[in-house]
Amino acid sequence: MRHIPRKRFGQHFLVDHHIIAEIIHIIHPLSGDQIIEIGPGLGALTQPLLNNLGALQVIEIDRDIVDYLSRNYAEKLIIHNVDALKFDFSALGKGLRIVGNLPYNISTPLLFHLSQFSNLITDMHFMLQFEVVERMVAQPSTSDYGRLSLMLQNRFEMEQMLIVPAEAFNPPPRVQSAIVSMRPRVEPVIPFEQEKLFGELVLAAFSQRRKTLRNTLRHYLAIEDFNRLEIDPGLRAENLSLEQYSTITRHIYEIR
Repeated sequence: MRHIPRKRFGQHFLVDHHIIAEIIHIIHPLSGDQIIEIGPGLGALTQPLLNNLGALQVIEIDRDIVDYLSRNYAEKLIIHNVDALKFDFSALGKGLRIVGNLPYNISTPLLFHLSQFSNLITDMHFMLQFEVVERMVAQPSTSDYGRLSLMLQNRFEMEQMLIVPAEAFNPPPRVQSAIVSMRPRVEPVIPFEQEKLFGELVLAAFSQRRKTLRNTLRHYLAIEDFNRLEIDPGLRAENLSLEQYSTITRHIYEIR
């Protein structure tokens, strides 16, 4: 099939067979696994996955690609022709293993959407823009550490697995990509009932990244609160660990 990649869907099709084989090795699909592929495109990962699984569910928004997949994998695929950002993954049950080459233009909101279903997920393996993966796995006091790091690390343990060069795609993107492995924590660091407040605090703390916590969190904490929590108000948002944000969140939640 000759398909012209569509910019509005952020389409870059993986064509490097060596890279494809490495990704399949990382995913390690086994017969009986409940695997869902987001954005299968022209089947670069789909066919190798099917070689191990026999059946697969895919989520694809492009109707032309859906037609192609329907013709070529009719008996082996369950195709959901829908925007992954709007898909209810709870409809697929538990033990989900989610994989895909995520469109760069929706990768961050899609990761936040998927995090809502972390209790149903066994693991996820995604190809993403290299800089996004760096932000996801970043540690405190680094330039990549921020809201994305904290919100995802609250629910997932993550590891960068493989760097993928631009020339592995058609058309080649302007940036490198990377494979990230995500496994849900047994329990999120932040209790569910405190998660909304946690999100507000993190957003406020990083809204003016170069300012100190004394300024960015002034609507939440007084100096005596910082002292009680043994957190220096002269630090910046990027200097606090997830555990320290958890301590702040719990304190505010309890005194409200």
